[in-house]
Parts: sequence; C-alpha cells; structure tokens
Amino acid sequence: MPKFSVIITVYNKENHIAKTLKSVLNQTVSDFEIIVVNDGSTDGSLEVIGQFKDARLYIFNQKNRGASAARNRGISEATGKFIALLDGDDLWMPDYLEEIEGLQQTFPHAKIFATAVEIGSASGYYRSKYSFLNPEQKQHLLLDYFTSSYQNTLLTSSSTVVDRAIFDTVGLFDESIKSGQDTDMWIRIGLQYSIAFSTQQKVRYNFIANSLANTTRSLDQKLTFEKFRKEEKSNPKLKKFIDLNRYSFALKAKLWNDEPGFARFRESVDPSNLNRKQRFLLSLNGSSLRALVRIKGYLEILGLRLSAFGS
Repeated sequence: MPKFSVIITVYNKENHIAKTLKSVLNQTVSDFEIIVVNDGSTDGSLEVIGQFKDARLYIFNQKNRGASAARNRGISEATGKFIALLDGDDLWMPDYLEEIEGLQQTFPHAKIFATAVEIGSASGYYRSKYSFLNPEQKQHLLLDYFTSSYQNTLLTSSSTVVDRAIFDTVGLFDESIKSGQDTDMWIRIGLQYSIAFSTQQKVRYNFIANSLANTTRSLDQKLTFEKFRKEEKSNPKLKKFIDLNRYSFALKAKLWNDEPGFARFRESVDPSNLNRKQRFLLSLNGSSLRALVRIKGYLEILGLRLSAFGS
C-alpha cells in the first residue's frame, strides 16, 4: 500500500497534462501511486497520458460528470493512506511531497496538509497572499482555515493532502455543485480540522481563463452557502469567510447585469465583514464597476494585483 494516492482529474488538458504528470514522477519522495481520472475528455488528453509508462500510474475513464464526480471516483480507487489532490494543468515542485512529510512530522496529529502556492497568469507568476500572521517567520504552522483564508484560500485542489479517513467525517465532494465544489469541501473541513500549512511555495497553480470556474456566468451553478446557514450564525469566522465569497459573487452578478443575483448575495452580507474599498465597490453601478475591472486588467499587466476579494 503506497503512502500517498495522487488524484489527478483531467478534462481536455492535452496541452498541460504531460507537465503535470512529470512534476509528480519527478518527486523526491517515491512512495505514491497516481490515479488519473479522465472525465470524458474530447481532445488528445488520454493519448498523452498513455505515453507514460510507470507501474505506479493507473488510468480510469468515465463519461463527463464534472470535477466532483471525477475526484470522488479517484478517491474510491485509491489505496493510499493520504489523498493528494492535483488538477491536470497544475505543477508540483520536486520536493512537494517531501515538504508534506515534513509537515506530518511537525504536526503528527494533523489530518489536513497544504503548502503555499504561486499563481500563474498572462503577466507571470506571483505568490498567493493569505490572511494569517507569522511574525516569527515559521516554515510550518497549524492554522484555522477561515481566518487564514480571508484574502486567498489556504487550501486548493492542487496543494492539499488529506488523511483519507476524514472523508468518513466530512463526506465526499458534492456532485450537485458545478462550480464552487472545492470551497464547499474546504468549509466542511475547516469546521472540524486545523490545517498544517507550509509557507514554502511548492505548487504552481495555472490560471486557465477558459476553465469552468472562470467562464461560468450563471450564479445558479455556483455554491450558494445555504447549507451553512446554521453554522454561520454561531461561527463569526465562518460568517466572515462566507460573506467575502458572497461579496465576490455579488460583484460578478453586477458585472453580468444580473440584478436578482446581486440582490440575493448582497442581502446576506454583513457590511462589517467588508473593508471600506469592498463596500465602495458594492455601491457602484454596473457600468462603473466594469470600467474599474478594465483598469484592474491594465494594473495586472503592470504587475499590480488585487486579491480575489478586492482587498
């Protein structure tokens, strides 16, 4: 039985999957299996994957059912104690799993492990920013998911390793959610577990402009957070985290001229959970907001960036 089961979900990643697989096979830690779930790709992804000959690589094909179903299939086929998630267009640094093992040694009772990521865009790579404090500049930290993720999420679908036993507690990925299923899982994890986190950047996340998460223009297909209404009433850290996500969705609705969608998300946000700039952006009309988005694009070309929540 391998220590790690690396779950790679693939849907039309012909131009990326080879580099992703190489980044796993080049790990300094070799005690792993690779479970690739081809979720009904219509391009040459499967042919590219088939060129890799390694006894640790297992390929499973299914009709296109979405990321959640593909990850759940991978988890069901895995035999390792720890599930390491990786998207088919992202990369691990050669010592990623070695860094995860370091976290496991530092926090032997932890169940969730992650490292910092760098994000790739048209203008280059930059470090993801988080909301935790680290005055002593420690490499390994045990963190609360919600308070650490007010700027960007502490967990991603390519930088997270979990003890597979946690799925018996929090459940598998919700296959009814088409966009936002990761956030749904991270909330369920964050409600019950602390995160063993490395501040070292060991994952390269590639922003793909035409991915489902970045092209879905219907809020009906995104996470609504309704299932967490009870918990957020008694958990201010969760409430703020969800309000920041609602704020983000409300801005998207305004950009898309979706007034009912804007009202639905805006009415649930406690203004005290937003900073002054965020409240200002919510007050703008659609045309003014779209003009600022265009300016934001120019700023990113110049190397100046805004976080996902506009902070």
